[in-house]
Amino acid sequence: MRILVVGAGATGGYFGGRLLQAGRDVTFLVRARRADQLKRDGLVIKTPSELITLGEPKTVLAENLHEPYDLIILSCKSYDLENAMESFAPAVGATSAIIPLLNGMRHLDVLDARFGAAHVLGGRCLVSSTLDDEGRIVQFIPMHTLTYGERDGSASERMRTIEAEFSGAGFDQIASREIVQDMWEKWVGLGTLAGATCLMRASIGEILSTRLGAAVIDGIFAECSAIAAAKGHAPRPAFVAQMQASLSDRNSALTASMLRDIERKSAIEADQIVGGLVEIASQLGMKHDATSLLALAYTHLKAYEARRSR
Repeated sequence: MRILVVGAGATGGYFGGRLLQAGRDVTFLVRARRADQLKRDGLVIKTPSELITLGEPKTVLAENLHEPYDLIILSCKSYDLENAMESFAPAVGATSAIIPLLNGMRHLDVLDARFGAAHVLGGRCLVSSTLDDEGRIVQFIPMHTLTYGERDGSASERMRTIEAEFSGAGFDQIASREIVQDMWEKWVGLGTLAGATCLMRASIGEILSTRLGAAVIDGIFAECSAIAAAKGHAPRPAFVAQMQASLSDRNSALTASMLRDIERKSAIEADQIVGGLVEIASQLGMKHDATSLLALAYTHLKAYEARRSR
């Protein structure tokens, strides 16, 4: 397959780099500055156990993109979706498949409206990584799972083709028959983690060290779970057990990547992650006033954005 990875940052650069390392035909759609950096230094991935340098990966600028690709892996920030769609639109041909690795769920409607639902699969990734000041992709812990699937749950021919392409590429892949449920569970987990750690500006372990910390975390998780359930995607027991274990670890240094963005005074996905859940709660007539912990966390994030804009 000819694979176009939109972006070569912490997510797209990691999974695209692994595919490239495995000998797949990968091209990165990047801006000029990143293209120059990759040409000079190569694509560098620093994992907890190894340093991978992939010399001069294939790149393309948006103005030079004129032909379709078989698979498009979309890894931009949710707030940059409109710009990203403009840049990769020429790559979407009659049989192209798009795997979006964005947070929340709204992007599916946006992509469907632009390219047609037949082109858009569901996607979810779990990777703890960042792009450092030198342009290297730094993986914090050895976790790297890419889950994808037809949103109607079918086992299509293109799913089998993608599964074969991803096989042996150095990351865990899951061809899911329940990708929409998988995406909702990720949203619940991310909404909880971002809501709690950004509101308190602290890790899970630091929050749990306070008298009411556990109650705050549990309250946000309960709100996020109730919203998913109201939309027909109640978190499954295995996910709930995994989250409860993760959110009760008093030694945990876990934080949301959004908190790291705040600490760098960067743009954040407030509306797409926490705000999206609050909006759904409002539409469904669920609690979303000042007594809602999730609404309080969202207000905190929007106040940060307002202060940053000034």
